[in-house]
Amino acid sequence: MANELVSEKQLVVFALGEESFGVDIGTVREINQMQEITAVPGARHSVEGVINLRGSVIPVVDLRKRFAMEEIARGKDTRIMVMSSEGQDIGMIVDSVDEVLRISSESIEPPSSMVTGADSDYLVGIVKLADRLVILLDTDRVLSGTDSISIANLVSHAKESTGSPDDATEDSAPSSKKAKKKVTAEA
Repeated sequence: MANELVSEKQLVVFALGEESFGVDIGTVREINQMQEITAVPGARHSVEGVINLRGSVIPVVDLRKRFAMEEIARGKDTRIMVMSSEGQDIGMIVDSVDEVLRISSESIEPPSSMVTGADSDYLVGIVKLADRLVILLDTDRVLSGTDSISIANLVSHAKESTGSPDDATEDSAPSSKKAKKKVTAEA
């Protein structure tokens, strides 16, 4: 029975357009409905901005932009998947989250060498299901490199621009600025 557990993976499957993508369930902290995102000047193209998630500043990346896909209007199924990547929580905007899927490790096929290139090192493999293919992603690689540096700077800039928690109280905040929320970092 131990061998069965080792050879099985759980994936969170989400959609971008007509394509299905999967990530290891262990990297997914939570899945949230779309919410207001605060833009941060100077952020990379794929970085939408930051959200305040229970007192933590979380950068948010639009995966459509990251993968150079056509931008579409966000709908009621659009979600922000909060992922843990290289010690940083990062939100990823996806069109919808479809399911949690259990697969055997043997059902993962490596991506074809014709498909992979310098920009596709984030592909882990492909799972063939009866009705579709699921492209497996390595979230650390999807969000790595210059995006990680940009994201760290983005969080730092957002924290600096909101001030320290001691500088603002709810009583002193004007009611007309409800969109600007007090942002604090977890200790």
